[in-house]
Amino acid sequence: MDKIKVLIVDDSAFVRKSLQKIIDESNVAEVLSTAADPYFAVKKIQQQKPDVISLDIQMPRMDGITFLKKIMSQHPIPVVIVSTLTKKESNIALEAYKNGATEVLEKPDLFNETLINKWKRTFLDAIKTAHYSNLGNINKAKFNIIARPDKQPRLINRNPDKVILIGSSAGGTEVVNKILANLDQNTLPIAIVQHMPAKFTYSYAERLNRTSEITVSEARSGDIMKYGNAYVSPGDKHLIINKKASQYILKTTDGEKRNRYRPSVDVLFESAVNFNGENIMAIILSGMGNDGSSSMMTLKNNGALTVAQDKNSCIVYGMPRSAYESGAASYSLSIEKIIETIKRFSNKQ
Repeated sequence: MDKIKVLIVDDSAFVRKSLQKIIDESNVAEVLSTAADPYFAVKKIQQQKPDVISLDIQMPRMDGITFLKKIMSQHPIPVVIVSTLTKKESNIALEAYKNGATEVLEKPDLFNETLINKWKRTFLDAIKTAHYSNLGNINKAKFNIIARPDKQPRLINRNPDKVILIGSSAGGTEVVNKILANLDQNTLPIAIVQHMPAKFTYSYAERLNRTSEITVSEARSGDIMKYGNAYVSPGDKHLIINKKASQYILKTTDGEKRNRYRPSVDVLFESAVNFNGENIMAIILSGMGNDGSSSMMTLKNNGALTVAQDKNSCIVYGMPRSAYESGAASYSLSIEKIIETIKRFSNKQ
């Protein structure tokens, strides 16, 4: 198989050299060229046609987000953002996801060999994920954002009998946004695992909350799941659901990574396998790999409603493919059909 051809765009010569070393020592990719800023990168793109771009955000002359927008509007190429991002800058990362970046990675301390060795697999996985993404489906996850500062009062105050579980990864951030934005306060509680760095999930939940009628928050241990609420697992924490009496109660834990992820979809789904299966709806959205498939099969065998996002709407058809082709997901649905199914499941007595 031909190696993935990568263009590295970063204003630091040291960073360019460090990333090139990681890529060229791998067996999956090779560096086609490097560029110190987007203006140089444009020429390289036109001349050399890379498969994937590794892009910094903070650069002179043109910032990475502006360049990302130009790439996606004029000549779409899969992009992995690699940048030094603080918690205060998490909204920049979300802007990158919104504008078509397949992955956003925090740049490690490139002088620390131990950290680099831990990080390089994440970086190479992101390159592979980007390469296999379908950028033609980006617009299917977009919608007209309507800020909803004034939430409608919750209409159902009793404890829910049922819950909805969502697992999502690369290419799924905007799909989650679109789904939640089309639900109302009568929707069953939703627990969400989105593969995302720890620094970004609080801001991500805030952004989802601003564009949704339902209330969206970053999950905390002890949260009691309520109608009209969605709970996003904190980055670098697993999310599990316990049931005490008639209440579903969330817990965040450290634990070992599963399928190389923390949070892991499998961990969330497994926490619900002892509940009445007919009270569970489990959904797997865009992403690379197979996180969630094995535990979804158990949920399905227990009577749960199991759904995978379909290929025609996925940016990265990996996790949904694994779930559907293994038989764990009973249905393969478009984003719009997933929204309809959530509504029916919520309204079914």
